[in-house]
Amino acid sequence: MTHAPTIGGVIDIPDALVATQSAYNGEAGRAFVAALPGMAADFLERWGLRRDGAAMHGVCALVLPVVRVRDGRRAVLKLQPVDEETAGEPVALRLWGAAGAGAVRLLDHDPATGAMLLERLDGSGSLEGEPDTDRAVRVIAGLLAELTAVRPGAPGAGHGLRGLGEPASWMLAAAPGVVAALVDEEERGLVRDCAAAVREVAGEPGDRLLHWDLHFGNVLAAEGGAGWVAIDPKPLVGDAGFELLPALVDRFDAGAVDGRFDVLTGVLGLDRGRAAAWTLGRVLQNACWSVAGGARRLAPEQAEIARVVLGRG
Repeated sequence: MTHAPTIGGVIDIPDALVATQSAYNGEAGRAFVAALPGMAADFLERWGLRRDGAAMHGVCALVLPVVRVRDGRRAVLKLQPVDEETAGEPVALRLWGAAGAGAVRLLDHDPATGAMLLERLDGSGSLEGEPDTDRAVRVIAGLLAELTAVRPGAPGAGHGLRGLGEPASWMLAAAPGVVAALVDEEERGLVRDCAAAVREVAGEPGDRLLHWDLHFGNVLAAEGGAGWVAIDPKPLVGDAGFELLPALVDRFDAGAVDGRFDVLTGVLGLDRGRAAAWTLGRVLQNACWSVAGGARRLAPEQAEIARVVLGRG
């Protein structure tokens, strides 16, 4: 990890975080980065924390290893902008914590800024380091079974979480434009078929608490190696079949897609047809995003997953 010069004498802001915030969020991202030193200092004092290691980061968040002074508990302070993807994170973590599901534990939260104090995990031990891909997929399946067992209630029930119906409606509306933008006729057909599959299930978007981004890098070892823990959710309320694509894409192997799909649907106890439809929905969603960014072909692994799930692989 690289670091930018110390800002404000309090904290080093990683160069990569400066770059991604500027690229994705423009002026708002630059303002967030400029405010980080003061925000970090405020929460270190407010929550009685002391720094305990170098800053870490994801695409949008700064993560500071800390120790809570009053009881010596090792934790991390996570600072990130509040947007439609991150606003539900503390809600989901509280629900999963109450259910004893395998997600990182939320220790404190500031609604005004989105700052969170989280339990410390083994940041050097993500599931990306597991050499046995089959075992890694089974770890993902087990965690998803725990996480999606939680039913928070329908969107609008007071928990503030978005429902899968919203992105489903958006991707169906965007699908014709995606088809028109693609230059390959076979890929245009795949997108049409993905949209048709989503239309079949969109009227029943589901009621489970979804992580939405459970890939190998978002699974860390608990401190002391006592199991695996999910981090960094982008929560939705919806059908658990919408959760499967990241585990099909990680360490992509076209010949393994069908077997991984069987493992995931089997461990989660999903109806294979509905899970296939919502997996095709994830392919469609990614196609919408990539075309909006200027792409004119589907990502090869996404196209192949669509073929396999549609029975053409």
